Amino acid sequence: MSEALTILSPVKLGPYDLPNRLVMAPLTRCRADSGGVPNALMVEYYRQRAGAGLIISEGAPVSPQGKGYPYTPGIYNDAQIQGWQAITSAVHERGGRIFLQLWHVGRISHPALQPDGALPVAPSALKPAGQVLTEQGLFDFVTPRALELAEIPMIIEQFRHAADCARQAGFDGVEIHGANGYLLDQFLRDGTNRRADAYGGATANRARLLLEVVEAVASVWGSDKVGVRLSPLQPFNDIRDSDPQATFGYVAEQLNRFNLAYLHITEMGKEAPGAAGPAFNLDELRPLYNGTYITNAGYTAETATAAIAENRADLVAFGKLFIANPDLPERFARNAPLNEPDADTFYQGGTQGYTDYPFLSD
Repeated sequence: MSEALTILSPVKLGPYDLPNRLVMAPLTRCRADSGGVPNALMVEYYRQRAGAGLIISEGAPVSPQGKGYPYTPGIYNDAQIQGWQAITSAVHERGGRIFLQLWHVGRISHPALQPDGALPVAPSALKPAGQVLTEQGLFDFVTPRALELAEIPMIIEQFRHAADCARQAGFDGVEIHGANGYLLDQFLRDGTNRRADAYGGATANRARLLLEVVEAVASVWGSDKVGVRLSPLQPFNDIRDSDPQATFGYVAEQLNRFNLAYLHITEMGKEAPGAAGPAFNLDELRPLYNGTYITNAGYTAETATAAIAENRADLVAFGKLFIANPDLPERFARNAPLNEPDADTFYQGGTQGYTDYPFLSD
């Protein structure tokens, strides 16, 4: 009888053999330089966490237009490529693997964050509820500008170019951010997409941009080094859909044709059922996707191992636990106590709550 799989069991992900099934989730930390260039502090942060089976980097805007938060590291110019090169080298020196998350925030931005004070772009000119953080403080969201049909190829090219920049920076692959109410998610959901052209209306039309971005990014990397992240339960950023089961079920089935490295489903939002639309059943989604499946949100070592043993996931991503425990795989292996994350320091900048969490060896 084969040994039962656990969160610490090795696994093959695309072309890579990973030592464990712990994934460091993408985590915005707002520590880059003001020009969106990764710095030495970020190098140390990622180096510390190289024991993860896979690191997925924080979201990196694919263009100046894709930016929605201050001090986030981009992936579209030479200075950013060089900054990320130092990070990928540090992770590889420790034997780790790292994918970069490709990010365009769409309407979740503000003219204060956009080139020349332009309006953010979106599938439709619908203002989100809430406020946005800028270097000048908090501002109410504005009504975005609906993308013209002729501009869609430009968005796809931003993702393709950023994917090429990530390849030059030494990453092992990329994850396309299709979650959490950002641009690709805005196109997917009928609550934010009111278009009447080839990118709106029917589910297949609303999914078109995501699938075309996947195709473009895979042309750079090969599909087995590309992942996609989705968030069917998540109401974050004022996002909702009238039939998420149909929408995300369709997307999962369509992604099968690419032979991706993985599909990454965050379960964030399950604590507020129905907030993003009608109830969504994750158990119905998993059988629709034939490839490697990563899940995320609130897992422990025990519940992650149960998810793997019951074939509800192949790997599990951890966010806050990796923030506070740079040696999380070792702590799980030794059943050691865990550091508690300090939420007040998540986005404040500096070393506190970033690179100063103690290791077991301390």
